[in-house]
Parts: sequence; C-alpha cells; structure tokens
Amino acid sequence: MTITGRDDPRETLDGELREFLEPEVETAPREVIRASQEAAVLDLVRYAWDNSPLYREHWSAAGVSPDDIRTLDDFTNKVPTLTKADIQAYRARTGDPYGGLLCVDLKDLTSVTTTSGTTSAPELLPEIWNTFPPLAAATTRDLYAHGLRPGDRVIVPVGTFRNYWDDFYTTLGLTPVFVDSWLGQGESLLRAIREHEVAYMQVHLPAIMEFEKLEEKYDLREAFASIKFFAFAGQPMGEALKRKVTEDWGVRIVTYTSAGDTGTAWEGPDLDGFQLWEDTMLPEVLDTITDEPVGDMEVGELIATDLDNRAAPYIRFRSGDLVRVTRLPAPTGRTHARMWFSGRRGDEVVIDGKAIVVGDVWRLVESLPELSDGMFQVIRTDAPMTHLRLRVGYAPERTSDVVDLERRLTDLLGAELGVGVDLALLTLEDILQYSSSVAKFPRMVKK
Repeated sequence: MTITGRDDPRETLDGELREFLEPEVETAPREVIRASQEAAVLDLVRYAWDNSPLYREHWSAAGVSPDDIRTLDDFTNKVPTLTKADIQAYRARTGDPYGGLLCVDLKDLTSVTTTSGTTSAPELLPEIWNTFPPLAAATTRDLYAHGLRPGDRVIVPVGTFRNYWDDFYTTLGLTPVFVDSWLGQGESLLRAIREHEVAYMQVHLPAIMEFEKLEEKYDLREAFASIKFFAFAGQPMGEALKRKVTEDWGVRIVTYTSAGDTGTAWEGPDLDGFQLWEDTMLPEVLDTITDEPVGDMEVGELIATDLDNRAAPYIRFRSGDLVRVTRLPAPTGRTHARMWFSGRRGDEVVIDGKAIVVGDVWRLVESLPELSDGMFQVIRTDAPMTHLRLRVGYAPERTSDVVDLERRLTDLLGAELGVGVDLALLTLEDILQYSSSVAKFPRMVKK
C-alpha cells in the first residue's frame, strides 16, 4: 500500500520517509488493531477449549466457557490468567510434557524448541511452520526497520535455541555466513566479519566480553566497520559496557526481549521502547496487587496472549515481567504498543526490612572501573537476611589490588544502600560459570 501526503506516518521532522516492511500493518489505526484482536481472541478461545485439556480444565474451574466470551472485554474480564506454576502442576499430575497446552497431534509439529530457562526450568515450545518459524518471522519488520536489506551478509547463530534461522534469513534476501560463533571463537569471528563484510549478527554478554579481551590486539572499530547493528538479548548489558560498544567500537546495539513468552519484542529504530506486534499477541498490564488494568505508562505485570500460535498458545499468561506500556503512536509512525521493562516480580531482596532491587546494586557495581562489565549476582536465601550477599566479577587486567577493590565496593554498597554487605570477588571468567545458559546470566539466585 502506498501512503502519501502530509499526514504520511512515515514522514520524519526533516521531511524524509521512513521505510516499513508492511506499512499497512505497522501503521494500522488503533481501531483496526483492536477489531482484529477481538476477532482473533474469540476464535482462539473456542479453539483452545476444543483442543487443550489444560484450558478446558482451568476455565471450567473458574466457571467460564467459550459461550461467555463474546467481546474482547469479556475475554479480559472473565477468562482467568494462567501462570507457569499452573502448567507445571498439570505436567506433574498428568505426565504431559507439554503441560496440557498442546492443541495438535504430535505428528503435525514442525519443531520443538524451548524457552530460555532464566527464571525456572525451560518450557517446551512446539511449533507448526511451513516457510520459516513464527518466532523468527516475528522479527522481520524489526530487522528491516534497523536497516537490513537483501544482499546483506549475516552470521548465523550457533545452535537451535528457540529456532532455526537459516532459511528465514534467505527468505529475507540476506546471505547467511556460517562460522563457528561459539564461545572461544572471538578471533575467528572478527576475521569472518572483515572478510565477508558482515552487516549483522546476534550477540550475548559472554560474546561481548570475549571481544573486549581482544581490544588491545585488534582495532575493533575497524573490525566492525561493516556492521549495521548487533542484536543483543539475555540479561541487560550494563550502561558502562554498552557505552564502550557503541562509542568506542562504533557498533549500534539493538536489544530484544521476551514478549511474555509469546515471541520477542525488539527496540524500535529510535531505541525508545520494545515494539509489541499486536497482530501476533495481545498485551495487558495489570496492577500486581489489585489485578486491575493500569493506566498508560504505569508499571504492572505483563499478561500476554498468543494470537498467531495454534500449536500450544499462551492465553492470558502471567509473564512475571514488570513493564510500562503505551499504545500512543511512536515518533517513527508505528501504531502498535511499545513496552519498557522495569524488572521481574520478585527481583528484590529484603535486608533487615529494607527492599533492595537489582537495579540499585547494578548502578553501584559498574561505577567502579574494574567492575564496569556489571557482572554480579545477588544471593538470596529463604531465611531472613541481615546482609546483602553478592558474588561480583572483576576484570584481572584492570585490577591491580583485589583486596582494595573488595574494600571499596563493600564501603560503596554499604553507604549507598544502608545495609551490611558480604561479597565474594571472582574473575569474569569464573563468575560466568554461574550462567544459566550461554545467553543468560541471572542477577538474582537462591542458595
């Protein structure tokens, strides 16, 4: 569809036009988005009732059936929310590895991958796809918005975590570059990027830290000259490390995160919020105490519903993510909801009656040059805690006196947070052994 005129949603302040892969979808009016969501939800409720034993049991216990759901408001007011614990309980009781969510015959599945397992054991993600996987396909608009075009070369990520990307890149007209990008291959990656003039690759925190070790040996700004952007996921990158990548290395970082386990949400072209594609999922944000909807840009828990998943959809799934959401149009012209991540429910520890959140600790840890990678874990116990317990990773090449570093960090945390501090310093290499996966480094752990 061609959009013209002064009210063109693609027009920027300087009169230039932004490009959209699917402008009629990405800039759809809110009333069109809502009407499409309502139609999709009504169909989904009947489909799940007919095919998912978990939803049929869960909704029946709440006194709800598809006949009660005639509007989108009926859906959000009457259908009970679902938690990961509900799925796990059904699995434990029945032995069903899919937790009662699977709506199709096993022979109809194309792939089975998993969630990341950041907050609990990984959940199976069964999918049905013909051309390319839905999870990968959901990123098409975002990769295009950030500048990838046919002919660009991209490094294919190693492994099969959350899906197979090779054919997807080819379908976009991109050229996959197959190179061992696993941990320990930093120099090989740099050579491949330069030789093939790679435009894009996905990275995670260990990969960034591996490149960091090569700074003295290589000119990373020159090595990454062909890169349009890195996609980054997993635990957030600290601000100090992000400045190094963007300012010193000259690489644009585009972060993506989970859309309540219904897919992914990517930062938009202006890097202001994560884009929720509302033709693929329905986002709700509920107050954590009252369970009532919160206002625009108010913090609440993200409740997510799959609209494009017929294999094992999450319906009114409680993500545990604390977010702010707006449905106001973005300056880029996109009209779908945008999300800002505030933390996770439970991402705090109480020390002598005082709540300490991960962000408070992070800001202080990365303020010291030796700890600018921001690698730390808060150790939480079930028993009442009188001291903040931490393990913190330091860079040996930037640390001349470990004992002095421990003293300075302990004093800083104690003074700023007003609690006692017990910490253990480990090298960055050693603390990475506590990762839950290659892409996930939990900041809050139990002991």
